[in-house]
Amino acid sequence: MTSPNTNLPDDLLINAADEVLIRQDLTLTALGRRPADRLLRVGRLLDVHSRSWLEDQEVVIKGRRIGYVGPAGSYQGEVSERVHEPHLAAVPGFGEAHKHIESSHLTPEWEAALVMPHGVTWTCEASHEFSNVNGTRNLEFWLEARRRGSPMKIFPLPGSAVPPTAYEWGGGHFGYDEQKSFLNESLMVAGLDEVMDWPSVSNPENPAYDRLWGMIRATFEQRGVVEGHGAGLRDLPSINAFAGAGLASDHEGWFLEEIWEKLTHGLFIELRPHSLPEVIKGLIEKGLSDWSQIAFVTDDRSASDTLKIGATDYNVRLAIENGLAPEIAIQCVTINPARHMRLTPWVGSIAPGRFADIVLLDDVKTLSIAKVWADGKPASEGKTFVGVRPEVDWPAWATQTVRIDRSVTAEDFRIAAPSDEATAKAALLRPFHWADDFITMDLPVRDGAVERDHDRNVTKFAIVDRFSGEAKVARMFWLGTGPRTPDTALGATLGHDKHNIWVVGSSDEAMAMVANALKEQQGGWVLVSGGKVVARVRYEVGGLMTARSAEELDAEMQALYKAGAEIDWMYEPTFSPRWWPGFPERLSFATLTCAPWRWVLVAPSGRAPEGFVNVATGETHPIVW
Repeated sequence: MTSPNTNLPDDLLINAADEVLIRQDLTLTALGRRPADRLLRVGRLLDVHSRSWLEDQEVVIKGRRIGYVGPAGSYQGEVSERVHEPHLAAVPGFGEAHKHIESSHLTPEWEAALVMPHGVTWTCEASHEFSNVNGTRNLEFWLEARRRGSPMKIFPLPGSAVPPTAYEWGGGHFGYDEQKSFLNESLMVAGLDEVMDWPSVSNPENPAYDRLWGMIRATFEQRGVVEGHGAGLRDLPSINAFAGAGLASDHEGWFLEEIWEKLTHGLFIELRPHSLPEVIKGLIEKGLSDWSQIAFVTDDRSASDTLKIGATDYNVRLAIENGLAPEIAIQCVTINPARHMRLTPWVGSIAPGRFADIVLLDDVKTLSIAKVWADGKPASEGKTFVGVRPEVDWPAWATQTVRIDRSVTAEDFRIAAPSDEATAKAALLRPFHWADDFITMDLPVRDGAVERDHDRNVTKFAIVDRFSGEAKVARMFWLGTGPRTPDTALGATLGHDKHNIWVVGSSDEAMAMVANALKEQQGGWVLVSGGKVVARVRYEVGGLMTARSAEELDAEMQALYKAGAEIDWMYEPTFSPRWWPGFPERLSFATLTCAPWRWVLVAPSGRAPEGFVNVATGETHPIVW
């Protein structure tokens, strides 16, 4: 595609050859030697570089880029269209330094329609979710909507956690060669997604050591950014080692002193809203004057939650409400993340050469968004998206990702007793179990199988491999989660970070029914009770997303919540409420295998035949004995 008046490339995707032609044209446009497409005049404009307001400014746009910024009336070239917004304040389009679009459960074209009215015009996609489903087509997937005209800029960061640990497999496998290829293919690729497997990075004996360091090496070679994940790393030696490894950021900080230590050791801090109020107040009290190493991120936020509270604009308002100056808060979602991700030639400010992404505010203190422009055109009016939403008919490689070539049966979930005794010892986990050792309990044996014990909050949890076709099943007992209601099970293809099927249930038959229903619908959520499916949510793309509106998806989620309210769910009272995995989303995070997890359940593999493994040490253990 070319621009109609200059035969220039239409810069939907950034590549170096086209970029030179665009910059040459912008140079002549700024000098008034070539005509501009439109001029947006605003009451005032925030220059995020100097954190100062400029009064009565005009922004001259050529194609999708900004060609000139200056006082009203100063541009001397020809302009085809003029727009005047004297009562609105212009700030740059908001950006995410760390976001899993898969966690909105919308495909990129629908994600854009959801978040752009909230000011978000660019995102660094932490792509280890879809990468773990289809690593080969990862980059193609994230660039497709943009290629077809979406105004959202997605800068993919290929996943370091593909697979998440050396004890997981299927869907994708990234190492040095893959990362080098991604970075060479497009300037849109900004670096390496969060490095989460700290045991592999820090231990040369770990079987994933060479793979992780190979990806880091490839990123360094191309001057990319290596994003970090420092969950649970709070002692000074670990923080020093983390920074020394070249992991440039952390979005996992919870506590003020932890975040302060990481900030003062050179890490770029990406604050999520759960701890943002306390941290903002604490940093202000500490007298922090330079906020350039701080950004706000949403990380994982569902479409339902975004409909309720907003996107990263919610984070900005939260920071302002807790004492941060609006101008600094805006820097934390514009120039700060752009500088950190080395994307300032394209995003992060209202300045020449950048994409013409502009958020127009009718009140700065409350961050009240009146309009959003992206690619030099209106993208939203009020809360309504008015930009281009391309129709994408996602092909089979994106929609047929649950590969199970047989029927799953109740027998797949049966746990055979090791002896003829009336009880057997069993290994148990519970959601967010970070202890060095697993839980043990004596459980009843009936008809040669070890049974659940609902009176003691013990049910059965399983991982079903959805990549090999064989539906290999790892099963064990979990404490304080799942249904107590008889003949009931819940499952999903959303299970961070490998995204095999997980299912938890009060009967093996119900668990099998859930697995088969997920296979049939190619992903999402299924709730079974009383021998029938009582609720389902479709994630037909990658088993993680749907190509539908946020409102349509939310309606299905609300129906799942309503059906779930009829079920008696177990609760472990000794488990911290702060981390309790409510029905159902938090359960999808209970399968994480990154630090600070130790003992986990994964799909069976050669390194973990029953799927029960300590990812920090590689040790395995029987489920029952």
